[in-house]
Amino acid sequence: MKHLEGNGISKSFKNRLVVNNISLRVNQGEIIGLLGPNGAGKTTTFLMILGIHRPETGNILLNNVDITREPVYMRARMGIGFLPQEPSIFKGLTVKDNILAIMGMHPQRRSQDVDVEIENILTEMGILELKNRKAYLLSGGERRRLEIARSLVLSPDFLLLDEPFAGIDPLQIKEIQNLIIKLKERGLGVIITDHNVREILKITDRSYIINRGEIIFQGNSRELIANERVKTEYLGKEFRWN
Repeated sequence: MKHLEGNGISKSFKNRLVVNNISLRVNQGEIIGLLGPNGAGKTTTFLMILGIHRPETGNILLNNVDITREPVYMRARMGIGFLPQEPSIFKGLTVKDNILAIMGMHPQRRSQDVDVEIENILTEMGILELKNRKAYLLSGGERRRLEIARSLVLSPDFLLLDEPFAGIDPLQIKEIQNLIIKLKERGLGVIITDHNVREILKITDRSYIINRGEIIFQGNSRELIANERVKTEYLGKEFRWN
């Protein structure tokens, strides 16, 4: 089984230790949450896995191969996808042309029948009927579906999702959760970081809680909400899952 991991990674900014000797792992077919208070170090950890920041100690491994020095674009070719919080679609293009644009950037990943491949991806994301609609006319949930569809063009093994529920109407959050579960069923390993803790905990297999640059807990959602240290340092004593 393919896996992606950070092994003892640390990072400082302006002589301040932001991430201290963190180790984590995601397997294919697994959804992992990376959670913690603001300024805890989770975003820096996320960006080290992605390749935007390089750890000062430790390493990033993909199937036991050290990729610590590989840039973001090489990690993408190796099967590590990324969905940023900020809108990443081409607003002036149609839904279909947004997919074609990504295929054009990576011709080596194209199949012979492009139209069939696009229709399959859009059908899986539930937006086939929108294929001729301009992207700027999409709702927040539809836009997020298109962004996920674009990320699947490269056939990633792992997908890192930064705030996937941001800007999404409450009624559409459930739909996005179901799409993320579909990614897992597809065999992708998914890492999510988001401030919407309740919604993440409904779909994750495991979560890591980071505070003051260190992992203070790892486990499933039920274990997490019952953990006294997590309640004290992150969730609050009155937190309820449902």
